[in-house]
Amino acid sequence: MSPVRRCSRTACGRPAVATLTYVYADSTAVLGPLATYAEPHCYDLCAEHGERLTAPRGWEVVRLADPSAPTRPSGDDLEALANAVREAARPQARGTEGGGRGSRTADPVEVARRGHLRVLRSPDS
Repeated sequence: MSPVRRCSRTACGRPAVATLTYVYADSTAVLGPLATYAEPHCYDLCAEHGERLTAPRGWEVVRLADPSAPTRPSGDDLEALANAVREAARPQARGTEGGGRGSRTADPVEVARRGHLRVLRSPDS
């Protein structure tokens, strides 16, 4: 017997990625991430059968998101990334600290710049 659980649909040998459970009292079909253990009253489905799942008339299908699945970035995520890139690209003014031998003397010194790339030189060299 293979350690990989297979889709419960007849003649489908693809690996299971989701578990389907029926809640008869609420007329609901719940499709969620693959259960840890195979249960006798649950059905394991592959990705294709999980996406094409429909429920009987009058029933509701609840699809639970898989927390481990990668999510697509939203518009807010992309805007936040663009703002972070703009902020990083702004030249920062280096303030002089009293006496000139403060904690900032160990910072690298920018020697040249080409686009978004910088050439840094260690202050020791």
